[in-house]
This record gives sequence, structure tokens and C-alpha cells, in this order.
Amino acid sequence: MNRINQKLQEDHKLLSIYFTAGYPDFEDTEKIIVDLERSGVDFIEIGLPFSDPLADGPTIQESSTKALKKGMTTSKLFKQLEGIREKVDIPLIIMGYFNPILQFGVEEFCKKCQETGIDGLIIPDLPVDVYHEKYQKLFEAYGLRNIFLITPQTSDERIRFIDSVSKGFIYMVSSASVTGSTSGFGEETKAYFKRINDLRLKNPQIVGFGIKDKETFDQATQYAKGAIIGSAFIKHLNENGTSNISSFIQNVKALT
Repeated sequence: MNRINQKLQEDHKLLSIYFTAGYPDFEDTEKIIVDLERSGVDFIEIGLPFSDPLADGPTIQESSTKALKKGMTTSKLFKQLEGIREKVDIPLIIMGYFNPILQFGVEEFCKKCQETGIDGLIIPDLPVDVYHEKYQKLFEAYGLRNIFLITPQTSDERIRFIDSVSKGFIYMVSSASVTGSTSGFGEETKAYFKRINDLRLKNPQIVGFGIKDKETFDQATQYAKGAIIGSAFIKHLNENGTSNISSFIQNVKALT
């Protein structure tokens, strides 16, 4: 069974952490992954830097720009991930945009994911229709779960189609904004969380955008299986480097 599906069966709320590969320093990728697992994280989303990230707010955009300037590429990321499965067991997901994957070669990318032990992909600009028609069989042949995003504006009909195509979890974006731009959740967002919960989808939902601490993690997971922290973790790396990752994670997971 895919590690994502195994993890989703665990009886607790799941914490996923996003970070940008090659940031804050080019060689930090492996260290951050190992430290995150030791700190009790359930999933790790490894950001593949891209020059034009449509869903990312300024914090993640800046980290991507700096990683690219330091020389991060798709090939170099896979090189950094060689042997990572000798050190960590939790699900690893690459989050990136389709252009670098297309440039690399879609099948070659999937093959390298399988070789390095990547369990899933989040590609915000790959429409579910295109994935279903052109790439689903290929991704699944290499054991990859493709994770789709939904927002408050996504229709119930499209959400159900995404659910029918998905075999992992659904990334439930908390708002229509970019990452790092929200602070807490209002009644409208909570009603959206409940609306999705009431659809009784076959795939569990993990909430992203706007989660930064224990309070927002608890709010996001009231109706969902877990939550994703990205911008707040990048800010932590900005301020502390890679030396104090466990304290950030424990502050989120305390008493959960």
C-alpha cells in the first residue's frame, strides 16, 4: 500500500509540512526532511522551486527565488533525495508546477519519483480533466498519488469528480487567496469546511493555506483529517535556520 494511504488510516489528526527544496541553504533538503520526521510530522511536502508559482504567496515565492538562484533544479533535487528512504519512513510528496515536470519529461519524472521513494505529487496547475485523460495511468503505474486542490469556489459536481479520480487525499484550500495570506478562520470558512465534510467524500481532506499554529491547526482539523503548514514554517526557517525545527512542530502538535 502507498505510504500516503497507510498514514491516512492512522487514528489522529495529521500534520503536513511544506518546505522549499534548496532553502534556506542549497544542501538543507535532506536535513530538513530527517528533522521533520524526528519531530513527529506525518507528511512532508517538498517544494520544487519554480519561477512563476501561481498559488504561492510572497514568503514561499521568495524561498523559491533564492533556491533557484542557488542552483536548485529538478535533477539536483532528485540527486539530493537519493538514499532518503534509508533515513525516513513517512510519506514524501513533491509539490510543484507542471512546466518543470514537462521539461524534465513526465514519464522520466515519475520514474525518478519511484526510484527515490516519492509517494505523491501536488501539481496545482495540472487540471484534473487533463490528468485523468492523459496522465493518470502513467502516474499510477509508478505508484504515485496525485493530490488535487479544491477551494470554496469549487462546485460540488467538480469536487465529486476530483474525489472519483483521487486515490489519496484531497487538498482543501481554506480560501481563494494565495499561501500565507490568511490569519485564522472566519465563520464563512468554517461553513465551507462543514460543507465539504457533509459531502461524505471517499478521500479524506487535508486543509492548506492559513494554518500557522496550534489554534489554526485545531480549527482546520475540526472537519478534516489533517492540515498543512507552509508559509509559517518557511518564516521559521528564515528566522531560525534549520537548528530548531522540533520546537516549531511541537508548538503546533502540543496536546493534539
